[in-house]
Amino acid sequence: MNHDRTDTARHGARHLPCRVHQLAATKTGFGVTAIDKRPVPEPVDIRTFGVFGDIQGDREHHGGPDQAVYAYSQEDADFWSRELNREIPPGLFGENLRTQGVETTGAVIGQRWRIGKDLLLEVTSPRVPCATFAERMEEPQWVRRFTEAGRVGTYLRVLRKGRVRAGDRIAVESTPAHGITVGKFFSHPTVADVHTLQALHDAGELTLSAHYGKYFERVLQQAGRQLPA
Repeated sequence: MNHDRTDTARHGARHLPCRVHQLAATKTGFGVTAIDKRPVPEPVDIRTFGVFGDIQGDREHHGGPDQAVYAYSQEDADFWSRELNREIPPGLFGENLRTQGVETTGAVIGQRWRIGKDLLLEVTSPRVPCATFAERMEEPQWVRRFTEAGRVGTYLRVLRKGRVRAGDRIAVESTPAHGITVGKFFSHPTVADVHTLQALHDAGELTLSAHYGKYFERVLQQAGRQLPA
């Protein structure tokens, strides 16, 4: 891992925390959803399972420690605002952090962010759009459109808990040298990417989310390849 610190705070990288506003029953048969996030004006704690007071309605697919926090950039939200001709306010995509001035889709897997005095997060995996997301957006063919655009944002795990508030600066503490971003792995994964990430994980240099198992299988099946025994 490259431990050279890049302090993006010099460039004005900041964030706005969001958490669930209300639970809603889904039309897709998955029970209730906590995708309705809204900005939190007061200081808020972020712990192992994410923003304190937030809820993960479907931890099997969208939660747990490896997907404790979902971050989406204002820059990508602005793209969708132009595409859809509507506002994309913080929390609309179900994100816990709306960032500005720091990559989310372009974040390297394993990259570490410091926010505020104590909070330390690690980039884990891309967001995969689902039927609940499509239901919330009420846009034609939303899952396909979101997938094809590739502006997926990133999940993060909490390495060190901390309290944050709106406007706190984000500093990228370290970025792994492998250079594989969550966006690349979501949109254009290769067999080489799979073997690189697996080797780093096996060597203890990178802790992969458990969700990567299904990604790896899909890539390797499409290529007719297998991981080494």
